[in-house]
Amino acid sequence: MTFDDNNLPLSDSERATEPTPAPGPPSPRLEASVTPGYLGPTLRRIPDDLRVPWGWLDLLLLVVIGFAGLLLSSLLVLTAFIAVGITMNQIKNSIVDQSLFSVIATCLVSIALLAYLLAQMRLRFNLPAWHALGWRSLPIGQVPRRAAYLGLILSGFLLSLIVAASSSLFTTNAKMPIEQFLQDRRSALLLLILSVTLAPLFEETIFRGYIYPVAARTFGAPIGILFTGTIFGLLHSAQLGNSWPQVGLLIFVGIVFTYARARTGTVLASYLLHVSYNSFLFLSFLVASHGFRHFPAAP
Repeated sequence: MTFDDNNLPLSDSERATEPTPAPGPPSPRLEASVTPGYLGPTLRRIPDDLRVPWGWLDLLLLVVIGFAGLLLSSLLVLTAFIAVGITMNQIKNSIVDQSLFSVIATCLVSIALLAYLLAQMRLRFNLPAWHALGWRSLPIGQVPRRAAYLGLILSGFLLSLIVAASSSLFTTNAKMPIEQFLQDRRSALLLLILSVTLAPLFEETIFRGYIYPVAARTFGAPIGILFTGTIFGLLHSAQLGNSWPQVGLLIFVGIVFTYARARTGTVLASYLLHVSYNSFLFLSFLVASHGFRHFPAAP
């Protein structure tokens, strides 16, 4: 991957040998897609996928909205549980009910944050929402399209095998919090379905589509990749019981996902890796549970 003097990745067109255009005012398209105040002599060297109109304050606002949304969604789910006859004491004393509660609340807040970002793109920035968030077609060059997609899917499976093998070196007797979701058929099935549908869509849009462009534009692509991957792993640490070897592996996974997004210029690449990676975990648990008939994590 080639970087310029500002540690930003160069697009294929910028690497091509062609005369430097005469200086002139930025085009309206660029002015509309770059944060005000960032226009300058290096504007033409900024890859198109990093020309985003949001910044660090917008990321901070997203964090605040995320916490508020999680609180609100938890209250809504609690109200629904009580309405169908599930009391607070039952939730406190039932791991199964706690698991179902957490999965539903997380699902609601994820959908709400996605809706917020899409609305922000359209209403505040007047941009095509998905494209602005990094969802572009996959650049395949001379490679057949099916081969390019298959390569990413197989790479996701390979990554999951590497992480699984590495994780076995740090196995402990302590159970991780995420294992509480894998103790009954209903919770496990719901969690695993979400892990290959909503979770990759939500996480790739947030991390690789919304956070990475700001980090890469500020620190340069190499640091932006490391920063985004690290944040990705750390935000999953609670699910892993703050087991640092496991968190470290997930940081590595996040860095790989972010590199794929930076290398190709599209969130679609990291999304395919993510879906493939999570699908392997789904299949592994399906085999380990004998088709959801035996749950290893159950007491």
